[in-house]
Amino acid sequence: MPDPNFDITSLSEEQQLALQQFTSVTDSELNAAVPLLQKCQWNAQIAITRFFDGDADTVDPAAEAARAPPPPPPQAGRRPETLIDSLSPRSHSSRRSHDQRPDTVPRIVPTPESQLIRPLPFPFSLLLLPFNLTYTLLHRLLGTITYLFPFLPRLLTRFRLSPPPRRRHLNPRDTTARFIRDFETEYALPPHSNTLPFAESGYAQAFDLAKRDLKFLLVVLLSPEHDDTAQFVRDTLLAPGIVAYLNDSARNELVLWAGSVQDAEAYQVASGLGVTSFPYACLVVHSPAAEAGSGGGAGMTRVAKFAGPITAHDFLAKMREAMAKQRPELEGLRRKKREQMEGRSILREQASAYERSLAQDREKARVKREAEAEKEKAGREERERGERIEEVRRKREAWRRWRARGIPTEPGSEVKDAMRISLRLLSGERVVRKFRPEAEVEEVYAFVECYDLIQGSAASGDAMEEKEPPEPEAGYEHEFGFRLVSPMPREVYDVKDGGRTGDRIGRSGNLVVEKVVGDDDDDEEEEG
Repeated sequence: MPDPNFDITSLSEEQQLALQQFTSVTDSELNAAVPLLQKCQWNAQIAITRFFDGDADTVDPAAEAARAPPPPPPQAGRRPETLIDSLSPRSHSSRRSHDQRPDTVPRIVPTPESQLIRPLPFPFSLLLLPFNLTYTLLHRLLGTITYLFPFLPRLLTRFRLSPPPRRRHLNPRDTTARFIRDFETEYALPPHSNTLPFAESGYAQAFDLAKRDLKFLLVVLLSPEHDDTAQFVRDTLLAPGIVAYLNDSARNELVLWAGSVQDAEAYQVASGLGVTSFPYACLVVHSPAAEAGSGGGAGMTRVAKFAGPITAHDFLAKMREAMAKQRPELEGLRRKKREQMEGRSILREQASAYERSLAQDREKARVKREAEAEKEKAGREERERGERIEEVRRKREAWRRWRARGIPTEPGSEVKDAMRISLRLLSGERVVRKFRPEAEVEEVYAFVECYDLIQGSAASGDAMEEKEPPEPEAGYEHEFGFRLVSPMPREVYDVKDGGRTGDRIGRSGNLVVEKVVGDDDDDEEEEG
């Protein structure tokens, strides 16, 4: 314990600054703060962490302070403010004489739990297993007692008889949800009442939301161990005028984020913002000047801050004044962003129209190619069909010339048993011809098929003996496009059935030639 007559002036400026930061956050007396800071080698952050964790006596703060990185050096041209300087009247004039550079606010991401807790090696964990089991049992026992008597922890903490309870480390969103539940419970607010429009996310997410949508960000940091916290919340933060103003502003231009410094995230935010007095609130907004000065960094500027107790009237007046001062610049940024978005929308529409036009041209080209291909295919098929029909005609004509040469001449009167057959051709002409009784039915079919050639030779006086026609090509099988039918009674004399004419028809017959429609005949009709 330090001497009651301990002289603060004997401390260096860095030690006085660390002492001021520690006492502001923990609300501790000097006789308790100085020994802990001495153990932590005057590292305020480690001392505050050990104070809230309650393990300053079990963990060696000096060894941990030796492993911790040194505090950042003071900015060039700026003298750090000490506890004596804060009490000196000259401090106000020195602040006013400081340069007017923007008070930039960093984007703070909480340290992961894996980096906060360093697991011990296995041999040490095995040695400490009995102590850990004992601690776990006592912790659960005390947890049960504090659940049955919830006023005991706060009462013991106020009389310095019990260290503050350790807060379980959660992710930013869950940490914020826990803070909102504790806030509603502590100040008797209905659950999920949304009395204050707290952002239900971590600080970094609220920071990004305010920057992206060009809104104001109101950061509220509370220290439950501080005596002014309850009064600030009840009389200022929950004042009807403040609640109505924050809810109205949150619909359009404000994001409200709050946290307790007992949580790791809020504590890191307080350290990043350089907070030394609680309760604390600040208004942050995007500033192009800050973004340019930070080399394209976060670009968020602190335009108003509230440290310590403040009345609702002063809080509201200062909020409105700061927001009214920054609103024209913010509206200009929003207008510029809208113009940029409209420009990008126009470019997207133009690109979309170009793509649609290009797609239509491609579709037209595709349809044209398909039409040309279809036309070419149809022409090719038509040529092939014509060639096929012409080939069939050629082979059929060759066969007719060859077969007409092989048809025997009509028997004369000397053949007593000759058959007399009357044929009505497809043209309507009636032809009467004699056939030998041993003649095949195929001969009658051949006569009908080659009748025009036989008649032509007879009319010209050509006996068809001048030149022997070539035989049909190998594999060609002639198909007759008609059939011979006896009308009464109706009987079909199919050439495929074969047989001799005398046996099938008799000594005489009256036959009708009926056309048989086939594929080749259809092709010939279409060709004609």
